[in-house]
Amino acid sequence: MLDRFNRKINYLRISVTDRCNLRCTYCVPTGKFAWLPHSRILTFEEIAEVVKIGATLGIQKVRLTGGEPLVRKDITALVSMIASIDGITDLAMTTNGILLEKYARPLKEAGLMRVNVSLDSVDPLRFAEITRGGDLNLVLRGIDAALDNGLYPVKINCVVKQSRHEPDAQTVSEYAARKGLSVRFIHQMNLAEGYFTTVEGGEGGNCSICSRLRLTADGLIKPCLFSNMGFDIRKMGIREAFLAAVAKKPQSGTVNQANDFYNIGG
Repeated sequence: MLDRFNRKINYLRISVTDRCNLRCTYCVPTGKFAWLPHSRILTFEEIAEVVKIGATLGIQKVRLTGGEPLVRKDITALVSMIASIDGITDLAMTTNGILLEKYARPLKEAGLMRVNVSLDSVDPLRFAEITRGGDLNLVLRGIDAALDNGLYPVKINCVVKQSRHEPDAQTVSEYAARKGLSVRFIHQMNLAEGYFTTVEGGEGGNCSICSRLRLTADGLIKPCLFSNMGFDIRKMGIREAFLAAVAKKPQSGTVNQANDFYNIGG
């Protein structure tokens, strides 16, 4: 699929749930907020059908996100369903790593190819502060399990406030170098204010080459992370929602006041 700006759209990021087992300060809002009711969450069969139809339209790459995708019950079944779809050549997942030690082998066996693991500090106290209570040791063991089970390449996502030269980012970079891992430094974004920059070490945030669409956990195909637009697969039909999202994909991101990072997958 080509959009109005001649960009090839072949990448679908799927938020399989808005739930998460961490409460990262830059992701989950403070105060009161409501999880999606289970009745609105797409079933695995619906997600697989979206991918199947997307593949006929030119989708080749799929990334599973959340919330935290590994808290979704029987997530390996969904991985297996997507891995079996003709035309999907790259199947990846972004995870916070808390449950990765448990799931690395079954994910690989189900057909997952690679993982990105969120890691903003390798200091246990700082990690617990940023994630509001997360256990760094579980994440590090999860990364080791991913490496041991061939989920290559394992990439690290590190959120920074100003630059990759911040103390936490530097120690993450040193850890990754020892492990032979690459790091993507993601500058802290603001959906409502429309603030984002290009990811250091990745292609995210570079609107001129954006190839992505997003599927939310409740069935909206969104043409851009920084956009309020979303096309409902249940109301419009899957093919029609895909085509509308591609037709309306903006030249660059603006603002998104309809979502938070925990329910769109970042």
